[in-house]
Amino acid sequence: MEGRVSGQLEEWLGKEGDRTLGTLVDVFREKSFAIAFVLLMGVPALPLPTGGVTHVFELLSVLLALQLIVGRKQIWVPKRWQNMNLAGPTQQKFLNGLLKLIRFLERFSRPRFTFLFGHRVSNAVFGVVVIVSAVAAFVAPPFTGLDTLPSLGAVLVSLGVLLEDVAVVGAGLLFGALGITLEIVLGRAAVKGVSSLF
Repeated sequence: MEGRVSGQLEEWLGKEGDRTLGTLVDVFREKSFAIAFVLLMGVPALPLPTGGVTHVFELLSVLLALQLIVGRKQIWVPKRWQNMNLAGPTQQKFLNGLLKLIRFLERFSRPRFTFLFGHRVSNAVFGVVVIVSAVAAFVAPPFTGLDTLPSLGAVLVSLGVLLEDVAVVGAGLLFGALGITLEIVLGRAAVKGVSSLF
């Protein structure tokens, strides 16, 4: 995929007509999984209490990740989902923030170990990482913010795949692992605290 990721995303956002999941797949082709994960997991990665609203995004991420694991090169979604608008007025602020993050990473990132990307096995591993992160975000108690770090981990891993930089992927894995560990530790403490009341 030629050109900077931020440039391609900006070009897609600037196109006339609806910016749908279908047109996103057309622009990013073999990297459409990674950009879709960035958009889907980016919402629960925001440090805002969502009250479980983001579960739909996490479930959709799992479904797409399963396609990666079974070896699909490009996203397949039902025709109805292809027309889902991803860049409406309500998403514009989020997408502008995402563009800033991508541009920031592009300043410091460079291709590292590019031979690891785009293979059947590495794509399957990528899919597993997204599933683990999405499930961890899904089971986090609502309004606790514990879904933020696992989701951020998935976003960074996906950006690392887009930029073909193992350093960014490594940062994503670190954030994801930290978030899952925090979720387990605080979850155990909460269960222990509740059980001590009875």
